[in-house]
Amino acid sequence: MKRRSLDPETPDESAELSLCQALLSLKGADEMAAFLRDLCTPAELEVLVDRWRVVPYLLDGVSYREIHERTAVSITTIGRVARFLNQGNGGYMAAAAHASRRRTTAKKART
Repeated sequence: MKRRSLDPETPDESAELSLCQALLSLKGADEMAAFLRDLCTPAELEVLVDRWRVVPYLLDGVSYREIHERTAVSITTIGRVARFLNQGNGGYMAAAAHASRRRTTAKKART
């Protein structure tokens, strides 16, 4: 996708930071889901969901082929996610760690 700024007065980094702050300002999964549905096309949201869907499998060491069979996510996408898990900015790992802690807390609360 071609990156260009419609407002030369607002650097891309500032616009990206503004988006990050908007995401952080949302309270709960329902608000986040509504924002993402407004922000993204259905195809864009599907791509994001597919990428996130394969993260737990990759962290568990499941083969690309088996992940594809379980999720129908393309091998190319699985490989892309794996590359960013290993060589990216740490975002997948941070989000996965937070999600794991939430699941553990929720399980403890139910017992």
